[in-house]
Amino acid sequence: MPRRKRDYAKEYRDYQGTPEQIKRRSSRNRARRKMEKLGRVRKGDGKEVDHKNFNANDNNSKNLQVLPKRANRRKQPKRS
Repeated sequence: MPRRKRDYAKEYRDYQGTPEQIKRRSSRNRARRKMEKLGRVRKGDGKEVDHKNFNANDNNSKNLQVLPKRANRRKQPKRS
């Protein structure tokens, strides 16, 4: 059975390109830059900045922590 080619442009438009997702992504990037400034993470170090309360818009210092990539991905809540 032949595989269909993925339409990446459509995927971007339908989900990643929505204003809500753009806002969340920019907030996550802002948190990462904040931790880089503090010297807690570096580019390519395999670490991720985690939001303790799962709210990507809350970049309060008390809500951010640095975790290894694997631990952060494992911690995420289950989706139904």
